[in-house]
Amino acid sequence: MTEDKRRRHSAPVVDGIGKSASRAMLRAVGFTDEDFRKPQVGIASTWSNLTPCNMHIDDLARRAAAGADGAGGKSLIFNTITVSDGIANGTPGMKYSLVSREVIADSIETVAGCEGFDALVAIGGCDKNMPGCLMGLARLNRPSVFVYGGTIKPGANHTDIVSVFEAVGAHAKGDLDLVAVKQIEETAIPGPGSCGGMYTANTMASAIEAMGMSLPGSSAQNAVDDIKVADCEAAGAAVLELLARDIKPSDIMTRAAFENAIAVVIALGGSTNAVLHLLAMANTVGVALSLEDFTRIGKQVPVLADLRPSGQYMMSELVTIGGIQPLMKMLLERGLLHGDCLTVTGRTLAENLAAVTPYPEGQDIIRAFDDPIKADSHLRILYGSLAPTGAVAKITGKEGTDFTGRARCFQSEEEAQEKILDGSVQAGDVVVIRYEGPRGGPGMREMLSPTSAIMGRGLGNDVALITDGRFSGGSHGFVVGHITPEAIDGGPLALVEDGDTITIDAVNNTIELGVSDKELERRRRDWRPPQPRETRGVLAKYARTVSSASLGAVTDLPD
Repeated sequence: MTEDKRRRHSAPVVDGIGKSASRAMLRAVGFTDEDFRKPQVGIASTWSNLTPCNMHIDDLARRAAAGADGAGGKSLIFNTITVSDGIANGTPGMKYSLVSREVIADSIETVAGCEGFDALVAIGGCDKNMPGCLMGLARLNRPSVFVYGGTIKPGANHTDIVSVFEAVGAHAKGDLDLVAVKQIEETAIPGPGSCGGMYTANTMASAIEAMGMSLPGSSAQNAVDDIKVADCEAAGAAVLELLARDIKPSDIMTRAAFENAIAVVIALGGSTNAVLHLLAMANTVGVALSLEDFTRIGKQVPVLADLRPSGQYMMSELVTIGGIQPLMKMLLERGLLHGDCLTVTGRTLAENLAAVTPYPEGQDIIRAFDDPIKADSHLRILYGSLAPTGAVAKITGKEGTDFTGRARCFQSEEEAQEKILDGSVQAGDVVVIRYEGPRGGPGMREMLSPTSAIMGRGLGNDVALITDGRFSGGSHGFVVGHITPEAIDGGPLALVEDGDTITIDAVNNTIELGVSDKELERRRRDWRPPQPRETRGVLAKYARTVSSASLGAVTDLPD
């Protein structure tokens, strides 16, 4: 590719006498005459000191910039936002979490589109950073690499953020006193990095590496290790090679690449949020992906990783035995990955994995195919009278594969949390939390506090929870989310009454309400949607534009 083609976006901004003003502005931020002849690389940083997931990313962004500069580019660092799910969970602030995914995508598109960057490196830490960055990169479709900020190390006594949430439930039950809860609170989060289990951040980082949009190994590195610094520098250099070869996100983020991501997420026992985010990312890049693809792939791919929240190990322990690359090689050799997919190395997935060595003998974090955690996927796409257009469950089998109970209905997360903690919710109940969907919430909050309270009270095998909201990657137990149509749109969830029988079958993938069609029709005639909770601002704009969760809850769905 010629120099001019490498600068197809920056040249119109800085070349020629008519762009003297543009050059004058850029000279003030450090450009020299030589720099104007280089391709410009935007470094999208999600740095913030409001969360440990992102508190170290400023330095990582500078390292990525150095890598780009050393490879012949001219880097410019800009920030986008982050919010902290760990802080916001269980509060009204969590309504902004999924919204932040759209804001991140919008802001990356806005800055890069305005400034004329030729290539991009995006670095993310907390949950929505990953899909938000990828959606922004996909919209721009310029040579790009994503870098994961890395996982946090375990806290004292092998604790993490979910340990703190579950300690609250254990205290409500009487199993932990306030001193014990405070000790967990003070030691569970030891420093920088994203939440330590196979929760949403580590799930999405792994999915993006499997998709080929990160350098090999990027998803399974500790935030504070030197290898993460090297990963950032290498990403900055790699994006110049992609630019030279004109390899863009649309060349990498193909349907086969998304199928690879789904397979890896299943093998790792990853978060239900992966369903939502992969659908959204696919929509953005123009790839046809649906809920049915998760079911189809899930019939072939077993859960092999014994990772939290339902397992015992953390991501940092997977890092010590080689990360996800050996797992991907296992899947490839089994015919469960597409090896011909292009990646940001400029090579195919199979070529990247060729020299990868197996996991060490004696490790028990990743199981063999003949000894899986679960023989098929833990991500169950359910349909039925309660979810005509789909719902997403996370069933590992440890909590059983079916549940029948009586409905206990709540109109918000706060109502449910209060009754779980005070002991009103009892064994045999199906907690129904509605009006928490993308439009109804608005924002589709995660139900980590209620699910953690259920686990902490020792009811994990005896109480189910269903919602049109969603779940943290740290949630476990018999939980079903993403129920569509959501309650605010008049979905059947809005018509459930206390005492109704609800049956969840994770073998046949159904979720049914034991109420006759005639009775449901009567209830529908009497139902009136609640007034919108937000009428102005970003939440109101989101509620007016967001699509169904079954389509990824995106705000730019094509006509």
